[in-house]
Amino acid sequence: MSWELLIKWLPQFLDGAWLTLQLVGVSVITGLILALPLGIARSSRHLAVRALPYGYIFFFRGTPLLVQLFLVYYGLAQFDVVRKSALWPYLRDPYWCAIITMTMHTAAYIAEILRGAIQAVPPGEIEAARALGMSRSQALLHIILPRAARIGLPAYSNEVILMLKASALASTITLLELTGMARKIAARTYMHEEMFLIAGVIYLVIAFVLMQGFKLLERWLRVDALHGR
Repeated sequence: MSWELLIKWLPQFLDGAWLTLQLVGVSVITGLILALPLGIARSSRHLAVRALPYGYIFFFRGTPLLVQLFLVYYGLAQFDVVRKSALWPYLRDPYWCAIITMTMHTAAYIAEILRGAIQAVPPGEIEAARALGMSRSQALLHIILPRAARIGLPAYSNEVILMLKASALASTITLLELTGMARKIAARTYMHEEMFLIAGVIYLVIAFVLMQGFKLLERWLRVDALHGR
């Protein structure tokens, strides 16, 4: 493959990479926000509180992301009530369908990460907070969640990388993210190996930057924890 050809198609690859970053960034951040109440509810000792988030998590962890993507993009359009609703301009757009599906999918995994992190908080720290007169909500906000964030960060970073790779499925609903763009360019140039190799290298670069960023964050949180003692 000549450098001229690479330079010619590089802007399109960068456009696809930017769309990939959008999909991943929005989904993992929004998914984290959605996962907070789910994870807290899942760690509750009351069965009634755990039941609903358990059903949500069981469904989204137990079915493939591709199936969920097709259910949202193709399935919801089959219902008249959906087509006549105010949400239809978004639900017929593949971009928003991918965002919604990826957010709901990753929220289930992040909620389980958060549940495990909350349950891994040393009981002594919680008892100390209660001994200082903190209410349950105060202990959760000031002690449990910050400690759980440090415990669950490595698993959350893994989930972000997994969502980066899973974002390639968005190409199945016509989105020209990185994989979709590579497929489009390969169809025009008949250079399938070369174009998908370029896409793979870009994925590796993005994953490397994300991993280094999370390593710095983990190091900062450990230093912050040491200073707080």
